[in-house]
Amino acid sequence: MKRTILSALTVLVASTAVAPIAAAESANFNIQAQRLEALDRRTKTTVEHKIQVEYLNYQTKAVEAIQAARLEALDARTKAVDEIQSARLNALDARTKPLAR
Repeated sequence: MKRTILSALTVLVASTAVAPIAAAESANFNIQAQRLEALDRRTKTTVEHKIQVEYLNYQTKAVEAIQAARLEALDARTKAVDEIQSARLNALDARTKPLAR
């Protein structure tokens, strides 16, 4: 009987001594899982941010290309208008020169 009580008491003491260690391991595992989740969130946020930056860069390049094309078209129009005006002035000069003599 004493052995049974002593054995039961020993098992009880051993289980109470092991329980905090098991709980600490469980808590440590939870902390590790939380850290992993936090790192995953940061990584996803970083990747999403990079994708957004790339998208904005492509948009900027597209806008710059469109603006460059518009400027080239305006330059071509301006040159054409300048040539037309120059031709008209030359024609007017040609008409007025015979009258001035």
